[in-house]
Amino acid sequence: ITIQNQILDLLENLQEKYSLSYIFISHDMNVIKSVSDKILVLKTGKVIEYDNAKNVFKNPKSDYTRKLITSVI
Repeated sequence: ITIQNQILDLLENLQEKYSLSYIFISHDMNVIKSVSDKILVLKTGKVIEYDNAKNVFKNPKSDYTRKLITSVI
């Protein structure tokens, strides 16, 4: 976890310094929540949900997204 946090901090610093954008692919919803402005949820290659991160975590539209979120909280 310490190394993971260091890497996430580094990515955030680089993003701010160089105005970078990232595409982050993960099943770890805690990490996704901490690094994302927008979230796109895929299931079997199809878009299930796409919205800003706050909306996805506050009010997920699909059962699949809800399950992903509750599996780690």
